[in-house]
Amino acid sequence: MAEDVPHRAPRRVLVHVGTPKTGTTYVQDVLFLNRELLVEHGILYPAERFDEHFLAALDLMELHWGGLETQAVGAWERLAERVRGFDGTSIISHEILAHASRQQVERALASFGPDAEVHVLVSARDLVRQVPAEWQENVKHRRTFPYRTFLDKITDPARDSELASWFWGVQEVPDILDRWGGSLPPERVHLVTVPKPGAPRDLLWSRFTGVLGLDDVALELETDRANPSMGAPETTLVRRLNTRVNNGVLANEDYRELVRELLAHRTLSRRSGSPRLALPPDVRTWAVQLSEAWIEELGARGYDVVGTLEDLRPDLEAGEFSDPDAPDEAQVADAAVESVVTLLEEAARLRRVEHRLHRDLSSALAELDRSRGLWFRVKRRLVNIADENRLAAFGLEVYRRARGKVPG
Repeated sequence: MAEDVPHRAPRRVLVHVGTPKTGTTYVQDVLFLNRELLVEHGILYPAERFDEHFLAALDLMELHWGGLETQAVGAWERLAERVRGFDGTSIISHEILAHASRQQVERALASFGPDAEVHVLVSARDLVRQVPAEWQENVKHRRTFPYRTFLDKITDPARDSELASWFWGVQEVPDILDRWGGSLPPERVHLVTVPKPGAPRDLLWSRFTGVLGLDDVALELETDRANPSMGAPETTLVRRLNTRVNNGVLANEDYRELVRELLAHRTLSRRSGSPRLALPPDVRTWAVQLSEAWIEELGARGYDVVGTLEDLRPDLEAGEFSDPDAPDEAQVADAAVESVVTLLEEAARLRRVEHRLHRDLSSALAELDRSRGLWFRVKRRLVNIADENRLAAFGLEVYRRARGKVPG
């Protein structure tokens, strides 16, 4: 009688493809921070650097991204190779994957191997909150177009501009789910909805942990990176800064550190009392109507909804609209003064670092001097004198020529 062959659990691959501004940065940071612990629980987050999945997404979609695409060559296949070699659950996550074409999705899913049980996860937030957030993300990536220009382009039914093409590629939830999940059983397509304002702070994370299979893992949840939002006057300030620093004034890496991280994320986003970015009444009406159509369509598809589709329905009460194209200039000026103070504090910190490094270097040179002996110090003193005394310089030149004639 043949021996029973033990049943092997299928390799599961969970692909989280966005959308942007739905908690994706936090999810990715927690997974990266805990990647060694996760392996002990049979879960692989394949990354040796925090932006590895971003580079893999650039490679998969052949996107140009400020020169980073050169680092991305081959990144997707390297990631997929690690997934194929892992017996357990693998998690891949980056929000720009939402923009992948059907052909790119097909390549991505096939790269995990024929025996992989693939699940697709999309996190989504109501459109009334997503539209202003997407414009702000554009501003934080050096864009300079006004808010109304952005709104006009994304509401244009033709959607033929580069800006509109990108926006709908990463924000049109039914289309993203269809592109990524069209070849999968609906029970393997998971839609995580972002709770409405006022919900418990950990509710979204608990939804993620449930679908990612992390409930039983004691994860470290404190992370360094974040992607917080700014108010309307603060966003206007950054847009105006962009018009001054984009023409070769700041390199991309300096912009990322000084403007996006130091000013936008760690300074301006922490200001309280500023009016929040919102939609003007005409665009809000359009967004509410489109949201209703999405909710009806998604409800008919049979996906695994983690949360409730009601979360995608915008609140009936519209807050006061503060136009970032015509802001309260006093509020912008106040944000600008706070930014100057932050930059001065950073400049002072860097001066202290520079002074400490000079002091350490001087100490190291002095120690090296002492270790080289008397004759070396005499020769260096003569060289220093020769820099200021023509006769000494002539003598030094004669000495060097004589040394050159002596056999080594």
